[in-house]
Amino acid sequence: MSTTNMASSSSGYWEDLRKQARQLENELDLKLVSFSKLCTSYSSGSYGLGISDRARDGRSDSTGSSHDNLMLAMTTEIEQLLAKLTGINNKMAEFTAETVPHNAALMHTLQRHRDIWQDYTNEFHKTKANFFSLREREDLLGSVHRDIESYKSGSGVNNRRSELFMKEHEHLRNSDRLIDNAISIAMATKENMTFQRGVLKSIQTRVTTLANRFPSINGLIQRINLRKRRDSLILGSVIGVCTILLLLYTFH
Repeated sequence: MSTTNMASSSSGYWEDLRKQARQLENELDLKLVSFSKLCTSYSSGSYGLGISDRARDGRSDSTGSSHDNLMLAMTTEIEQLLAKLTGINNKMAEFTAETVPHNAALMHTLQRHRDIWQDYTNEFHKTKANFFSLREREDLLGSVHRDIESYKSGSGVNNRRSELFMKEHEHLRNSDRLIDNAISIAMATKENMTFQRGVLKSIQTRVTTLANRFPSINGLIQRINLRKRRDSLILGSVIGVCTILLLLYTFH
């Protein structure tokens, strides 16, 4: 196989890896957005009422179980996508180390894909942790409400106490709504910061490209100056020799 064919094959392999990485990154981005919305809806979204309200209304926990199953399936799918993206990044690292070492452009591209993988991994773990926190809070509220209902249904009920318990429960639910709003604001802020980070990376790439070009220009200017000085020395030597010969010829 000729050098040209080998270079073409290597370039095609690299582009195929980049295409797979971009496809996985796009899938992860969509899955993480859906995952975040699903976590937010656990207590105050498309599923509406939480565990405590379902217990009060006498409904079964089938909706909650379905939600948990969906969360588990989506978690597994995202983890598989992250593992695939890790494998692609490792292949790209092996390619740059073995085929084209010290290539600044390829190393920059590889680092960019690694940064994207790291951002998606951090976002996934953070969202999953928020979900478990929400679920534990809903379970706690459901337990408190069931205790209240059990107390109300017992003999010698104290209506005043029940009202106080209900008011406290409502305060807790209001606190949940405030926390959910704060989480939504934090997620929006994170998306904005991610966008700004992308803009800054683009600017940094352009500056790096310009900085890489300047050494080449300076080297070219230095070579031109050296050639000029050499030509000047040669011309001066020729003129000096000719002058000496002319003087010798004149005096003889």
